[in-house]
Amino acid sequence: MSAASTETSAPLPTAGGRVFFQPAPGVGCVGSAPLSAPPDVDPVQKKHGKVTVKYDRKELRKRLVLEEWIIEQLSDLYDCEEEEMPEVEIDIDDLLEVNNDDERASKLQESLIDCYKPTEDFIRELLGRIRGMRKLSAPSKKGL
Repeated sequence: MSAASTETSAPLPTAGGRVFFQPAPGVGCVGSAPLSAPPDVDPVQKKHGKVTVKYDRKELRKRLVLEEWIIEQLSDLYDCEEEEMPEVEIDIDDLLEVNNDDERASKLQESLIDCYKPTEDFIRELLGRIRGMRKLSAPSKKGL
């Protein structure tokens, strides 16, 4: 055995399975003032910030649910888990920019060209689910 392994073989004192760390002399906790700070200086300065970005949470939630559904359906179509799935890009915003369902279906069919299972039901269902959705724009900034 090496010298290092014999040093660590001795039991270390613990307090009921807990390990306690003691700071080195002169070192304070994060956010505390240095030990030599004058008593009239506030050791913790609070920064007040305000939220300036407003998200449409309802639309984000709908989008998340749709994306989870798409992943589930693609897993069924490709008979594999998400990690093993071939690279398939379905951009909802791109589909929403297209004017009609025929063009959207064509774009989806191009994305699913490598799928050996029939994709018509998936495409029809996806087009039904995105009907009425809005394209997600960059968050609007308020208070500027």
